[in-house]
Amino acid sequence: MSAVLTRPDPFASLNPQQRQAVEHGVAEHDERALLVIAGAGSGKTMTLAHRVARLVMAGADPQRVLLLTFSRRAAHEMERRVGRTLHQALALPTSTRPPSLPWAGTFHGIGARLLREYAPAIGLPERFSILDRADAEDLMNLARQEAGFAAARSRFPQKGTCLAIYSRVVNSQATLAAVLRDAFPWCEAWAAELNQLFAAYTRAKLQQHSLDYDDLLQYWAAMMEEPALAAHVAARFDHVLVDEYQDTNRLQAAVLRALKPDGRGLTVVGDDAQSIYGFRAAEVRNILDFPQQFGQPARVLPLERNYRSTQPLLDASNAVIALAPERHAKQLWTDRSAGARPRLVTVADEAEQACCVADRVLALREEGFKLRQQAVLFRTSHHSAALELELTRRQIPFVKFGGLKFLESAHVKDVLCMLRWAENPRSRIAGFRVAQLVAGVGPANARKLLDALEPTADPAAALLAWRMPPAAQADWQDFLALYAQLQQAGQWPGDLDAVMRWYEPVLQRLHDDAPARQADLQQLARIAAGHASRERFITELTLDPPEASSDEAGPPHLDEDYLVLSTLHSAKGQEWSAVQILNVVDGCIPSEMSTRDSAQIDEERRLLYVGMTRARQHLDLLVPQRFYVTDQVKHGDRHLYASLSRFIPEALAARHFERVTPLATAPAVAPAVALARPVDIGGRLAGRWGG
Repeated sequence: MSAVLTRPDPFASLNPQQRQAVEHGVAEHDERALLVIAGAGSGKTMTLAHRVARLVMAGADPQRVLLLTFSRRAAHEMERRVGRTLHQALALPTSTRPPSLPWAGTFHGIGARLLREYAPAIGLPERFSILDRADAEDLMNLARQEAGFAAARSRFPQKGTCLAIYSRVVNSQATLAAVLRDAFPWCEAWAAELNQLFAAYTRAKLQQHSLDYDDLLQYWAAMMEEPALAAHVAARFDHVLVDEYQDTNRLQAAVLRALKPDGRGLTVVGDDAQSIYGFRAAEVRNILDFPQQFGQPARVLPLERNYRSTQPLLDASNAVIALAPERHAKQLWTDRSAGARPRLVTVADEAEQACCVADRVLALREEGFKLRQQAVLFRTSHHSAALELELTRRQIPFVKFGGLKFLESAHVKDVLCMLRWAENPRSRIAGFRVAQLVAGVGPANARKLLDALEPTADPAAALLAWRMPPAAQADWQDFLALYAQLQQAGQWPGDLDAVMRWYEPVLQRLHDDAPARQADLQQLARIAAGHASRERFITELTLDPPEASSDEAGPPHLDEDYLVLSTLHSAKGQEWSAVQILNVVDGCIPSEMSTRDSAQIDEERRLLYVGMTRARQHLDLLVPQRFYVTDQVKHGDRHLYASLSRFIPEALAARHFERVTPLATAPAVAPAVALARPVDIGGRLAGRWGG
């Protein structure tokens, strides 16, 4: 009798709650929308990837699955996990590539692809450009200057603030007046001028065939308001799955409702307790109200088993978030019951806090926890200033999240602007930058050129016919030869090679550290080789740029280990064996700038919860009795006598935390000077006034 070969169950590693989420609507015929409330460390990514694989195994066409994430890295990781699961489930040879997910990407990336495809139907030129943040700020600044606001007698908001206000209005779908009142009250007096500025900025984008980040969502949402277009786009996707749903804004939620009006085929995964990006217009109501947004209520499944932290840390975190007035109920648990309770460490001030944190870091290092397994988190970037000085004094290496981004580097922007101007000759921002790269061409001549191109029907032809002043003519001819070459189709990635050859002497002329910057351009060339066309390369690099850059790079880290410093917002999605959180006092957590209403206070509570749930084994909350703040409302620096954060009331602290008061590390005091007779200082000072 022959043995029956059985394939291993690819979902055997899932716990019961994860399995329910993966099987929803497959085994049983439940067509309701699905909301998975995925607690911190509960295996959210694995669950979502397994659900996609399960749908494909049940007959779903991968070409008709739309997977939306908040970073391309997350989308690639999801694809990788789906492929691995399908390999196992279908017993595919390792040499066989699993089905790809062509529609996996970020909201902005998918939006850009759809807008390209539907451009003729919505009045967009097919070769529109996408402005990165810096280019959008520059275009806003041009509109600001042309409107005369830069010369205003009283202080008009700078370009970055103007763009932030505009972006908040677009993504929150709120009125300009409401956004100014709630988020930018110091700009309320300029409401009429800002409205005029934003109209001019929008016109400039239209004239230059350019969209900014916010337009990718705004145009997609507007497109889905047209019944015929909405039906056509929606019919392309049988299943829509969304990661990190708590981070969506109102535009993104509107797009999803238009794609799946009845909720069938829609799965969203997220955690309302980790909704901390309200300042980016993320709307926590999207996930709180999701179950009731369709004809029949969505199915809600919590993932409560935590694979990261010990139970004492989870008990404290659960208790903190349980005090939130509105939430999707869940109780994180783990089978790792052993472990120390989190500690509330009371210190005198920020100087003692810095010493205490450094002591703890070194003590844990001696226990076997590498510096990279430890993190110090804080509400605002400048809160780590005293700690950075103490770490430097003790020669403890550290890395702080932040720094210059790849696309902000001057040399990278130069090359990308050259490609953008070739792709879209109406891009005034790209043209203004590139024209001045030619030796002998300054801002005045660059502006004359762009003014001449603007009214022409064929700006590329007009550009090739333009003559620069004699001092620039020789180098200008070299540039025109390159531009003419870039106008010929089908040469990618040869286009970039040609730009690099032209730019090399420019780089040498403009930058003393040209060899270091050359490394970034070589990286750019490697990235370009993986894209099918110039347009796709420019678009995807703009939407998901690399982080690192050689521009203004500091000395390399030659140490074998380093401590991580991070803001609480930047820590989301990360985890460390040991975490210390600075300044867990009212005025810092919650920030005194975020206590205007209950919604802001609730988000501050979630921010503390996110920080606490980053820790695997050790968690310290630092409570300085006195600290300095820079008060933007009442002006200047001042120190406060602090109280423990309102998010940890006394009863909760007593039940879930260990109280610690470390011994002060004050320097030894020299013995008092012995004098034969005390000096009468008071009498001496009084004598100055004739007393």
